[in-house]
Amino acid sequence: MKRLMFAFAGLAAAGAAVYFVVYLYRWQWQRAVLCGVLLLVVEVLLLGLMLMGRLARIEERVRDTDRRQREAVDRQEDVIARLRQGTREQEEAGGRFRWLDEPAERTYVFVPVLMVTGVLLSGIAWLVQRIATRAARPAERRAAGRLAVLAAPDPATGSDLDDVPPPGGARPKGRTARLTVTGVVGSALLAALIVGLADLTQTRAEPHDPSEATSVLVRLDVRNQNMTAERRSLAARQMWEGCRGSTYVALHKATFGNLGDGLYAGVVRPALTENDRLRLRGCLEDASLERVHLTVVGMDDAEGYEQ
Repeated sequence: MKRLMFAFAGLAAAGAAVYFVVYLYRWQWQRAVLCGVLLLVVEVLLLGLMLMGRLARIEERVRDTDRRQREAVDRQEDVIARLRQGTREQEEAGGRFRWLDEPAERTYVFVPVLMVTGVLLSGIAWLVQRIATRAARPAERRAAGRLAVLAAPDPATGSDLDDVPPPGGARPKGRTARLTVTGVVGSALLAALIVGLADLTQTRAEPHDPSEATSVLVRLDVRNQNMTAERRSLAARQMWEGCRGSTYVALHKATFGNLGDGLYAGVVRPALTENDRLRLRGCLEDASLERVHLTVVGMDDAEGYEQ
């Protein structure tokens, strides 16, 4: 699902970027602004999807780390319990000071002396045992922590050997090659895009047009069928006058008349250069008026035109 969303968002972003450049080339500013806003929205959507994916992976890693820490603590406690169990079994088996467990019916020479000596030695041994037990607990825990790595994994959770990264964190050679190829291709496409945009937007000297005027034929499309002919003519003239300032050359004379059947003709003086024609066409077709749209049908030079 995420891949499908990324693919759809990528196609939408590519289409918006292409039409953004196309409308800029055609001097259709309102459509270029709409495509630019759409491109920004799609980019924010892609950024949100990427952040959500990263957050999900971070949460998964945190849970995995917590699980591994709990398993390590459980193994350490298990090793400590085993070590203490061996010590307890040794104590129960009577391995220390067995002569104290011998029957009391036997008598020895100097029994009082031996009894007093035994009591003193037993007290000293008990004191040494307590001190050794207190001192051995940190070492015991450290030893258990070291031995926890060698302990067998829990069958219910499975082995963690598959999750261990390779030594040194080295990336596979195939992945490195793909990243390198992707970087080179992306850099080449970016350089080609920059060079193409620079060539399209470069200001060049326009050749002089020997014609006296340029005629423009436009068609008025109206969505409101109840609009009167006077309102249609007024709307067409309003859009025409609004685009007179879009050309580089100042249009001192720009007549505009109704030919009938939704067609209107305009004549501008002096004659328009190729760049000015593109700018005037873009302005007329991009002009915004409620339920009214102009379409440039034709544009050509007019020889020997007299007003």
